Amino acid sequence: MLSKFMTNGVACLLLALMFGLMFFSAWNETAIMDELAHIPAGYSYLTQKDYRLNPEHPPLAKDLAAFPLLFANLNFPSNSKYWQEDINGQWALGSVFLYESGNNPDTILHLSRLPIMLLTILLGWLLFRWVRNRYGNSMGLLTLFLFATSPTFIAHGRYVTTDVAAAFGFFIGFVTFIKFLEQDASGEKPIKYLAIAGLAFGTAQLLKFSLVLLGPFYLLLGAIWAFAQNYTQTKFMFSWWEKAIHILKAELKIFGKIILIFLIGLAIIWIFYAYHVWNYPVERQIRDTEFILNSFGIRLLADSTTWMAGHAFFRPLGEYFLGILMVMQRAAGGNTAYFLGEIANTAWWYYFPVAFLLKEQLGLLILALIAGLLALTYIYRSGVKSFDAVVEWIRDNFTLATALIFVTAYWAYSMKSNLNIGVRHVLPTFPFIYLLVSREIIKWIKYVSITDPRNFMEWMKSLYEKYIASTPKYVLVGIIVLWMLLETMLAFPYYLSYFNELGGGPMNGYKYIVDSNYDWGQDLKRLRDVMDDVGIKKIKLDYFGGGSPAYYLNGASEPWWSSRGQPSAGDWFAISVSNLEGSRGSPVRSFTKNPIDSYEWLQNKSPVTRAGTSIFIYKF
Repeated sequence: MLSKFMTNGVACLLLALMFGLMFFSAWNETAIMDELAHIPAGYSYLTQKDYRLNPEHPPLAKDLAAFPLLFANLNFPSNSKYWQEDINGQWALGSVFLYESGNNPDTILHLSRLPIMLLTILLGWLLFRWVRNRYGNSMGLLTLFLFATSPTFIAHGRYVTTDVAAAFGFFIGFVTFIKFLEQDASGEKPIKYLAIAGLAFGTAQLLKFSLVLLGPFYLLLGAIWAFAQNYTQTKFMFSWWEKAIHILKAELKIFGKIILIFLIGLAIIWIFYAYHVWNYPVERQIRDTEFILNSFGIRLLADSTTWMAGHAFFRPLGEYFLGILMVMQRAAGGNTAYFLGEIANTAWWYYFPVAFLLKEQLGLLILALIAGLLALTYIYRSGVKSFDAVVEWIRDNFTLATALIFVTAYWAYSMKSNLNIGVRHVLPTFPFIYLLVSREIIKWIKYVSITDPRNFMEWMKSLYEKYIASTPKYVLVGIIVLWMLLETMLAFPYYLSYFNELGGGPMNGYKYIVDSNYDWGQDLKRLRDVMDDVGIKKIKLDYFGGGSPAYYLNGASEPWWSSRGQPSAGDWFAISVSNLEGSRGSPVRSFTKNPIDSYEWLQNKSPVTRAGTSIFIYKF
């Protein structure tokens, strides 16, 4: 049995390995699409105290990323028309900030990505500590292993985006709320843990707007908790009315405290946003809000947000609610996406399950399958079929029950969403999936039918189960764990484009899904390296991403697209695979595509080579 000291040591080694893979794999990667907006926005918040850029995402993750940049002596283009005149001119200003203001974009990327990597490591450590304290060393380490070797977490833990931040926010919101419920029931420092839950809720809201889902989730969990804790007492009451009143009182008591948590969170939001709109001119904030929400369907919400933008006290909340309405507006509008050979601007309900099955390691999927079968077998054999038995199990295993509820509810919400741009959008559920899988696997490996042997035969049976019968289980899980570790290391440095064996591996995953699942613009510097190696002096380029071909290719590229026609004989042509597959996909569900944009002149042509995994290079 591992001691606490040894367990901590192994956990630190896993996290050190994860950090090394993130840091060195990102070193030669150019800015992905979202970083072009997030990085300059964060820098403007800290240096200008003005929130006119990128209001559709909360500030905290961008602030963290921009903090090291304060010591880099950068030039911010505050005189640019994209800052002075444009409404949310985030993309154009981002290009000017990174590539046209005398700054070194690689230095900016290296510095700003570091805090996000550290946030990822902190999430892993908190996850490990929480699971270990509740379920033991073995389960803590297995949960952390699944986290630290996840190609998806490694990929998105390296970039200045809000995806890992969202996972962090949901995690701290989840665990602090569970702790509050437990301490409130025990009567031990309930006010302290209510305050902590409120601080965590407010912090979570500053990381990603999808974390508003914590609000209804808290109400649901509070209702389930109050019911499970009081259900047994109602069994001794004769009147159904007396039972209902008893449960209702317990529910209302919890709901009242949840409202206090929300109010603490709202105060945190106000304080934080107040700093970010400090130098944002009131007239400018009103004008920007009116323009952005001009087409928002629910006018009461839009007009109320605009009113708050012009009110001295409510200005911070006006900017916060503007971001929420922008997310709602974008989700309703959908996005154009390529998926399984099709292209559409509305969602596929099975997008996220398929993306998960193709992008998470096959070893994890096997462990999850084993865990699911074990759980079903346990339910069948235990006789947990009556309503009373279910309530009792939820009461005794509330953390596991709520983790399962959260994963199910979040996936159901995501599958109904109209945005299909990456498996990263269900990343907040991954730590809880790892928890649930680890729980069943460790319980299975360590299972003994006799925990307190009372005679020689029982003692012998327990020894047999513990040290002999369990050996094949340890071997099987050990092989899967070693396979997962090796596969993660061999995927270096192409973690964003990682696909498992079902998806054809990192070199073939683009055939199924692209965008942030495969190609986000990360390989532009690798295109430069290929051009140097092959001796390409000039190349026509159709690039998707946040990098600057003019900057990195030193004028050796010419913008090109399908309608410009086939390049001349002897010419070189490169294209980002997101653009290529988007042009080739079959339009579905009323989506239309002009044949002239379909790169028909590439149909029977194979690339000569690739830059990284995501940029195809052709010779004519």
